[in-house]
Amino acid sequence: MFCVTGLEEPVQVSLKVTDEEFDELSVSKDIVPAPYVARYKWILVQNTDRFSKKEWEHYIVQSYTLVKNKLPAKIKKQLDK
Repeated sequence: MFCVTGLEEPVQVSLKVTDEEFDELSVSKDIVPAPYVARYKWILVQNTDRFSKKEWEHYIVQSYTLVKNKLPAKIKKQLDK
C-alpha cells in the first residue's frame, strides 16, 4: 500500500513522504499527519486541489518508491518483473 483514497466526497488522499517533506507538509494548509500511520511519515491531503497534477505525480511515484524500498528483496524482485 502506497496511496490510499476514498471514493466518497470529500475525496482525501493519504501517502508516504520523506521525513523532511513530512515536517513541512503536515503543518501546511489542507494537509495533516495521516491518522494511525503518521509515525511512518504518512500525510493526509484533505483537499485534492492542494497539489497540481505534476505535484500529484511526484508524490504518488515517490510514495510508491519509498514503500517499495522497504520491502524484502524477494518481493522487490517480483515487482521488477
